[in-house]
Amino acid sequence: MSLQKFHGIIPAFYACYDEDGNISKDRTAQLASYLLSKKVQGVYVGGSSGECIYQSLEERKAVLAYAAESLKGKMTLIAHVGAPSTRDSIELAKHAAELGYDALSAIPPIYFKLPDSAVIRYWNDIIDATPLPFIIYNIPQTTGYQLTSAVFQKLLANEKVIGVKNSSMPAMDIERFKTIGGDRVIVFNGPDEQFVAGRIMGADGGIGGTYAAMPELFLAANQLLKDGKLAEATHLQSAINNIIIALCSLNGSMYAAIKEVLRARGVDIGGVRAPMEGLSGDDGEKIKMIIASIDSAIAAYVR
Repeated sequence: MSLQKFHGIIPAFYACYDEDGNISKDRTAQLASYLLSKKVQGVYVGGSSGECIYQSLEERKAVLAYAAESLKGKMTLIAHVGAPSTRDSIELAKHAAELGYDALSAIPPIYFKLPDSAVIRYWNDIIDATPLPFIIYNIPQTTGYQLTSAVFQKLLANEKVIGVKNSSMPAMDIERFKTIGGDRVIVFNGPDEQFVAGRIMGADGGIGGTYAAMPELFLAANQLLKDGKLAEATHLQSAINNIIIALCSLNGSMYAAIKEVLRARGVDIGGVRAPMEGLSGDDGEKIKMIIASIDSAIAAYVR
């Protein structure tokens, strides 16, 4: 299969709730329309940014369905189907396949510290459940499991494994995975703070939790790299990092802050689900400054 559809900027899709905190079909469609207008390559649905860990199986299935209804055939759709049990992961995987997603992805099993053999079996069980290609999700800072080169090589024995979404902080991990997989795999940069570094080290694109808050900036950074304008791309990354630091400095969660930024853009997707905290104190004034910083960077770097 052609992997070109997986290159580029792929925002992680946020959880969209109504006023009562329930999954909202209308607000999911609103976010989908917004991202489609920004001309991103695709979306990664049901992952960390989608607050999947705080949603029931049926809610997660609904999110996958609502996003597909709005975006199928219009951009690349990747479904994150990682769940605490293999059984639930397989159910989500089959659901995504029926909905027409382009690929599946999953974190490793969480909570219990499992041996490599169990993690490999978990991923392979998901992979074997559908005909869809699979993207490993490596995020050791939240799962407690680090994908090693040796495990990656074993998983590549399954031809449906087409890549890895690497959210570990060392850029060297991206270089290693790309060196091991070569042209038969897609490596996505995960940490938004090192998008430019990740692309330089071999990432084919990026999947990120802050992309949808400022898609113009990540699209611009990606284009600057394509054009060989490394110095300008590096300066833009610095501006992006200042924004990310500000988003993480509020009293509430980063996702609560991002949703306020989107609300100011006319995209109301509700709040965040407990135990994540909403905004408080002087967060409102800080949001205004963050929006001003985003707008300033767009004016400076978006052609």
